[in-house]
Parts: sequence; C-alpha cells; structure tokens
Amino acid sequence: MPARIVETNPKPFAAVNIDPVTLDIIENALRNARIEMDATLTRTAMSPGIREQGDAFPLIADHKGRMIVGQFGSFIDGFLKAYDGDIEDGDMIFLSDPYSCEGAISHSNDWLVLLPVFRSGRLVAWTAMFGHQSDIGGKVAGSMPIDASSIFEEGVRIPPVKLYARGVYNHELIKLVMHQTRKPDWCAADLNALIASCRVAARRVQEMCDRFGDDVYVSATEALLQRNYRAMKALIESSVSTDRVTFEDYVCDDGVGYGPYRIRCAMWREGSKVILDFDGTDPQSEASINFYLNENMFKMFFGIYMIMVFDPAIMFNDGFYDLIEVRIPEGSLLKPRYPAALSGRTHALGRIFDILGGLLGQRTPEFLCAAGFSSSPHLMYSGRDRKGEWFQLFQIGFGGIPGKPFGDGPDGHSLWPGFTNVPNEFLERYFPLRIERYEALADSGGPGKFRGGNGIKMSYRFLEPGTVSIHDDRWFTYPWGVNGGKPGARARKILEKADGTTKVVPNKIDSLRVEEGDVLHFITWGGGGWGDPLERDPALVAKEVRQGLVTPEGARRYGVVCDGEGRLDMAATEALRAEMRAKATSNALFDFGGTIEELRARCEAETGLPPPKPPVWHHLRQAAE
Repeated sequence: MPARIVETNPKPFAAVNIDPVTLDIIENALRNARIEMDATLTRTAMSPGIREQGDAFPLIADHKGRMIVGQFGSFIDGFLKAYDGDIEDGDMIFLSDPYSCEGAISHSNDWLVLLPVFRSGRLVAWTAMFGHQSDIGGKVAGSMPIDASSIFEEGVRIPPVKLYARGVYNHELIKLVMHQTRKPDWCAADLNALIASCRVAARRVQEMCDRFGDDVYVSATEALLQRNYRAMKALIESSVSTDRVTFEDYVCDDGVGYGPYRIRCAMWREGSKVILDFDGTDPQSEASINFYLNENMFKMFFGIYMIMVFDPAIMFNDGFYDLIEVRIPEGSLLKPRYPAALSGRTHALGRIFDILGGLLGQRTPEFLCAAGFSSSPHLMYSGRDRKGEWFQLFQIGFGGIPGKPFGDGPDGHSLWPGFTNVPNEFLERYFPLRIERYEALADSGGPGKFRGGNGIKMSYRFLEPGTVSIHDDRWFTYPWGVNGGKPGARARKILEKADGTTKVVPNKIDSLRVEEGDVLHFITWGGGGWGDPLERDPALVAKEVRQGLVTPEGARRYGVVCDGEGRLDMAATEALRAEMRAKATSNALFDFGGTIEELRARCEAETGLPPPKPPVWHHLRQAAE
C-alpha cells in the first residue's frame, strides 16, 4: 500500500487569492532557497564529484510532492507509491534503489534524502537533494561495473528507510551503509551535506510561512503550478503538431561487445496533450547500460527543452505534467525488468536530449539543434600509493555543445549546465597524477554556419600504478549535424605506455591496468554543426585558426583558405567555395555520418576498434521491420 502521511491537524488549507507582488516574492524566495541548497551542499561535501563538479540535484516541492523549483522534476510521487510506511513530523527518508521508487533516481550511486516539512501538524512542503557517491561498494572501484549483469553487482542498495524517525537519527543504519563503501569518509560527509541542504530549504519554507501564513504559501505554490500549466498548454498547442513524427538515435555499445542500441520515440498531439511513445526502442541490455526512465523525469526533460527553445521566460515546475503522456515498453532499454544492471545508464540518459531535439525540430527546422555532448563520460583511477594509502578518483568529462539556430556551441562544456570542471590543481594535489594537456581539440566540432563546440583532450600522466575505468559513448555513431551542418568528431581514448608504445582503448572498459609513467589521452566528442558551412563568415573561420580552435586543413571544410597564422586568402576562398557548391548535393535535415551498416564497414579503419556485434535480437527486429 502507498505511504500514509500522518497529520495531527486535519484542517485543509484555505484557498487564497494571491496578488502578483506576493507571488513574485515567494517565487524568487523559492528560487533563492534552491540556490542556497546547492551552496550548502558544495561547501559541505568531500567527494570531488559533488564538491567540485556539482553532481547533485535539489528540489523543493509542494505539500502534494509536486516540484516548485528544482531541475529533474519531482520523484516524490514514485516514492510515495512504493513506500509502505507512515510519514511523520521529524522524519527524513533515505534511499538509493531505483527499483523502489519507479526510477526516480536512476542508479544506486545516487543517494537521495527527502524531508517532509510540517507546520502545526500539517504537511506544507517537501525538500529533497540527491547526489552521486563516488563509491558504494560492488565489484569495481567506483561501483559502476560495465559488465554487471544485475544490480546486485553494483554496490549497496538502500530501499526507502527512515534516516530520522520523529527526529531521532538512525546511527546503526548509517554504520551499516558506510561499511559497504571504499570511501566511507567521502560518503559520510556527502550524506551530511545532503541532509544540511534539505534542512536549509525547509527553514526557508518555514520563514515564508511565518511571514505570509501557511494558507498564503500553499496557495502561492498552487498558483505557480497553474501558471506553468497555462503557459505550457499554449506552447504545446502552438509548437507540437497533431501529425506523428518519429526520431531515433543510438547508444554505441554495451561495453561487452554488442551494439548499437536503438532508442526510438514518436511524438504527436491529441488536443492539448502530447503523446511521447518509445515503442521500437531496443530490448534491455544484459550489461549495465539500461536506463530506468521515470515518466515524470522525462516529462520534465520535455518541458525544459520546450521552455528553453521557445520561451525561456517560463519558470519550469511540475504544473504541466497532465499535458504529457509518456509510454515506455516494459523490458526495453528504458524500462528494464528487475534486477537488470543500471550503473551505466548515463549514455541513454544523455541520448534522451538528442531524441527530444530531433523530435521537436523536425516541424520547425529553424529551432532545430544538432546533436552534442549528450553524456557524462566518467574516468575512475584507483589504487594504493607508495605509502600504502588508498586513492580513488571519480571525474566527469566535458565535450562539445551542438551548434544551434542562434550561434555556435560552446567548446568543452558539460551536458548539465550547472556542472563545473574539477580544477587541475585540485587533481594534482590530491591524486597521484599530472595533467599534461587540457585543451579544446581543434576541428572536433562539426562544421556549419554555426559551428559545433569542440571536444576536450585531457592527458593524464599516472604517477602510481593503479586501475582505470572509462565510461564514454559516441565512439561508433556520430554527433549528427542539422540543416546542412556536418557531424562532430567522435570520442577516442589512447593509452600511451611509459615505453612509448600506444594503443587505442575502448570507450567503455573496467580494470584497465596502468603503470607509473603511462599517459591516458582522454578525448571527448564534439558537437554537430548547424547550417551550411559555406555560409560561415570566412573572417570568423580565420580568427578561429588563429585561436587554435580550427586548423588550416579544417578551415577548408568551410571552403576557407588561410595559412597557419590565420591569414585569409579571400580569392582562393571564393574559388574553393564555388567549387564546393558545384559539387554539393542537397542539404539534408540531418547528417548522421552514414547508416549503421556503413559505420560498421568503416569502423575499424576510422576508430582503431572493431565494430560492436549486433545483439542477439537484432535479426529478429530486422525481420519484423
């Protein structure tokens, strides 16, 4: 049975008409409280993934569990449906098991803290924060084994339990959990940071209720949700067609030799409601790349994409959820059956954004964005130093953001806008390594009228023996270009041994042994280009040659001729562009760099790696199609 909220005051909240000034004050106070949650977290946590990179996501919800401010949408509904227990004043909930909350968190490394906020015996709000833990046990350091065949191999799983029960802290529970991790100091500090963030937000809610009254605060949250509903309803009716459109993209491989895995989605509108149907998505993987996609989370992704493309002034919250219906087939890559492994879900998670771009842009190509850095590639390096002390690094890499209708994609940026990089000085101070190169990789952004952002080349020299794990994607398929733009460059990983020999290593690999003096060149992919490259300003291309973002050879992809100093030869440029236009075929809406069959045929020559083998059900799917 679902959770039971225990309220000692049965009086319902009174509906109050909120004047615009009061509504604006409460809205901005909630926004500021969300920012304060982030600040509290990053100043209290110890792991570099949270403290330095910000891999954590806050939430303030109304008394019904609907997100008012946050990023991922509310996961409280899924929790309440699955939790068989009472929720009382003074309680705080702790969980990490995706299967116990309908995928509201998507792998066990994400620890979630939920705090119900009571006033005078009534629930007025929820605050929540989840953050990625660098290690929770399991078969490999970092707790994200690529070859895991079930979630039991991925470290400690925490069902919804009470971290605090009526204000009493559960010390024995935390002792048990911390016993499972290789980094209990980091995990304990990070958990305390999650708790502190939730309490800060709860205090701000209490202060708003003290100032305006409980009824006014609750009515204001309802007004914010309704305002979002009205805005999104108008946006959907004007921007989404009743005609069915489909789009598909791929996760390159599963890390154990098979792929690519297709994600397909269809979209259409029925009245004011958008239908998003993932029928045709491939079956779940036997490895860990499955992504248990929570329907509410995907609704929020859809809403944020719509808002940022069409009307960024809208504040996103959960108010529009009734306008969207999400259909995900059971047993697919996006709704795997328990106990499927989930630790490598980041690639499918990121690819969802490319899918949304491809769907929403087909009817309005002027708003279409290319494919870009839709993942969070991980590097993990661990071992014991010469003093016998354990070290363990978890780091998220950056890459090229896609070209877009109004400009170039940034070079070397994160998939998540709020993430920051781990400073190289921090890495070299706390881990036995040296960063020898950290640079935007010239020509890795896809050519276009608006260039895709360049990927990053980061070269790590290891100063102690250890093991490395790499989780990345887009090494087999390309980040596609749009409206005549060309694809961005794919990801590569090259290990240069201390004796000078080099080898290309897979983009998904665990327990790669490295020795003192070895160098790993961690190269991420670029963003696809937008629009015809021959329409790009030649002077801008020449400037980027001078800046090292484009090479003289790469400039010729734009029909631009210049020397190594970026001096432009305009006559030669005009001649080259005329020649290229004469040979050009029609500019396709999407440029994928080739069909899957063509990519297989060219794979080893282009990447240095064999192509992934089709999964066992591939031929059955082809026959059905």
